[in-house]
Amino acid sequence: MDLTGMIQNPVEDQNSEQKLSKEEYAALKKQEREETWMQIDGQAQSVFKDGASLQKFLDFMTGQYNMPKVPNLLLLYSQNPEVKLVKSFDEWKHDRRSLRTGVHGYTYIIDTKYEKDGEMRSGYAISKGYDITQTKGRPLEERPQRDIHTLLEAVLKNQNIRLQIADNLPDKIQAQYIPNQRTIYIRNGMSEITTFHAINRELACAALDQHDGNYARNRVNAQAFCATYILGKRYGVDVSGFDLEKVAGIQEHGQKDPQELRLFLNDVRTAAYGIRGHIERNLREPEQQFVTEDTFTVGESEKKSPDKGKKSKNEPER
Repeated sequence: MDLTGMIQNPVEDQNSEQKLSKEEYAALKKQEREETWMQIDGQAQSVFKDGASLQKFLDFMTGQYNMPKVPNLLLLYSQNPEVKLVKSFDEWKHDRRSLRTGVHGYTYIIDTKYEKDGEMRSGYAISKGYDITQTKGRPLEERPQRDIHTLLEAVLKNQNIRLQIADNLPDKIQAQYIPNQRTIYIRNGMSEITTFHAINRELACAALDQHDGNYARNRVNAQAFCATYILGKRYGVDVSGFDLEKVAGIQEHGQKDPQELRLFLNDVRTAAYGIRGHIERNLREPEQQFVTEDTFTVGESEKKSPDKGKKSKNEPER
């Protein structure tokens, strides 16, 4: 007997979560959050396993400027360390790009707002994002390469902290941030690459100064060093002299509490992305201040003075 066409299995319900009770749905979402944070914490510890592992993660951070949360960086890295630029479906749509057929999104965390007891509160939800390689459409603007001299000018221009050349710095001190003076002292005459890294390291230290009297250089040195590496990698400046093994050792090769490791990475992100934003603003082409324009010049009205003894049309009768 041919049963073809007689047996009809039920179609898989894509919205099965909607059939759960309120309690079941809450339990499901709680489990999802717990599993996500376990994944994040595990990756945080893995990042600091050794210098090579940390370097690979910092390379990953270099290209993820649009992802401001460290948990998301760790979460995406654990799923695919090769992703380049992850955005939501709506964000890609806004960029005039669409998803390729059959792609599966990456899990990441999004901020949410909700009302409870008459008050608006902040929360988060687990959602899906898509890498640029999973999309097609309008190409993104390419970033031009800049020479080291141009990069240095962009770093130094319009800084909100005082920069001063110092010829009497102690040996082996390339540059240093002095918190009570809010000044970075810089040795003159170094190579451009060394100068670029040294200034960025001290700017990172300054960025991590909370100005509460508790600044201590030994508490921000490692974070500033990692931030400097990211900036060098970002702009194609030689980073072969960076040894990240000591940083991994300071973090006990990932054996510290995962939350402490995430806080360390958040300091790195804060410093690196802040300095990068300053550089990017200064690298933008300035608009011309004065442009001669004949075609759309607004002409002046030609008014003739009324003849003496005659009343102007607009002059009221007495």
